Amino acid sequence: MTTHILITGASRGIGAAIADALARPDCRTVALSSADGDLGDPAVPDRLWAESLDRLDGRIDVLINNAGVFEANPIETADADWLSGWERTLDINLTAAALLCRRAVLHWREGGRGGRIVNIASRAAYRGDSPEHWHYAASKAGMVAMTKTIARGCGREGILAFAICPGFTMTGMAEAYLASRGGEQLLADIPLGRVADPGEIGEMARWCALDAPPSMTGAVLDANGASYVR
Repeated sequence: MTTHILITGASRGIGAAIADALARPDCRTVALSSADGDLGDPAVPDRLWAESLDRLDGRIDVLINNAGVFEANPIETADADWLSGWERTLDINLTAAALLCRRAVLHWREGGRGGRIVNIASRAAYRGDSPEHWHYAASKAGMVAMTKTIARGCGREGILAFAICPGFTMTGMAEAYLASRGGEQLLADIPLGRVADPGEIGEMARWCALDAPPSMTGAVLDANGASYVR
């Protein structure tokens, strides 16, 4: 049976690599981008779920939450602006993912079948991030906790949940960050000697979506070149 898959944030970087890894005859994929709607708007995730479900003939088997933002929010920023930056990042990175996860779980329960969730979190969930990115680290830590909670609460129903925590990955967003923070210093902190390639994360997501054994549900997979070892 063809596996029906919904991916968010799939227009570039890691999301595009995930879509490429799942471009195979036994998969039908809806790959969403920011052009499909602003995930900071709480009404958008439910709309995108309904539209994607329609495009996939009423059945989604795998949800991959990759959409996210990584925007600096210095603590010296004016109070209202700092709070706005915090809320925007949490809304897009965590709340939108939670709304889609909720729709997925309800969909699978209604259909009496299992499904898989793959959440793309970050090394920052465990290691933290820069003083300008408290909100980003918090959003990704929340995503990991949500993934584990879904796995624990829904495993008996065949609903599986996995999280992937990349470190620096060679995307446009990371390239700008590497340039602004001093690339050589950051690379010196990665024992592998390089940042991850998006294709590596894409393959991890493909494996979780299609092949990871059910007993792995709740697992968090690291991909950071041993820059943070738990």
